[in-house]
Amino acid sequence: MAGRKIVTKNRKAHHNYAISDRYDAGLVLMGSEIKSIRGNRINIADGFIQEKNKELWMMNVHIAPYKEAKHFGHSDPRRPRKLLLHRREINRIMAKLRDNGVTAIPLQIYLERGKAKVEIGVAKGKKKYDKRADLAKRDAQRQIERALKDR
Repeated sequence: MAGRKIVTKNRKAHHNYAISDRYDAGLVLMGSEIKSIRGNRINIADGFIQEKNKELWMMNVHIAPYKEAKHFGHSDPRRPRKLLLHRREINRIMAKLRDNGVTAIPLQIYLERGKAKVEIGVAKGKKKYDKRADLAKRDAQRQIERALKDR
């Protein structure tokens, strides 16, 4: 999409989860967190989405403190961050999270028109044999493409 700068992606998400739905949400940030995000000082690999008081919160995402702002900013890099979505979307996600084995994870953080946004994936965890089957399928596809290219 034009005007969208991807800051970070959760590269293991598609390996560990079968993602069914995707949603875009805004982030409530404080202090200099946006400067750290613009500087790619964020890690979403261990992040997940949790429901609290009929709102969705992004948990366990590490946004490093901005070095140039010593006294102005956030002190806890892994603090929960509120997600901004329409009520209809929040209700839809919360209904899916009540199912057994379903979770919501951040897939990527991006900047759009100067605002930090997160792409959320509603996902179900893959079993070990599912992961192996995906790897085997991808490897077979690569071999087919190489064989066709060498002809």
